[in-house]
This record gives sequence, C-alpha cells and structure tokens, in this order.
Amino acid sequence: MNLMLWLLLYVFNTAFVWWVVWGGGASWFEGLRSLLIIDWLWSYSWTSEQIALYILVCWVGHTVWFVVGLFVTEARGFFW
Repeated sequence: MNLMLWLLLYVFNTAFVWWVVWGGGASWFEGLRSLLIIDWLWSYSWTSEQIALYILVCWVGHTVWFVVGLFVTEARGFFW
C-alpha cells in the first residue's frame, strides 16, 4: 500500500473515531447497532460510554500501527 493511501485511511479512521467518541456517535451505536463496530455478541448491552472507550482504545492501537507503517512498508499490508 502506498503512503498516500496509508495516510488517507488513517485520516478517515480518526474522523470516525472522533465522531463516535466526541461527536455523539456512541449513543447512536447503543443496542444492536453496536454489533456493527464491536464484534462481541454481548456488546448490545454496552452503554455509550463503554462503546466510546472501546473505540478510543482501538484507535490508540491503530495509531501505533500507523506510526510503525510510516517506517516499515511491510506493516501496511495488514491494516484493518
């Protein structure tokens, strides 16, 4: 994957995380819709705060992977 696509994917991911965590998206994902972004069967009972925290922790992992991918080209093939 080239560098421009790598940057673009990270920017879109960050925008989605911002919407979920600070833009009210977590409350939209409450209930059965949470299964769209959280791959655990019992996530339908999570509150919006729990969903926002989960997405934020995943974003931290994505950020580490993004930084590694900036310097190690082979790491870009396994993003998302």
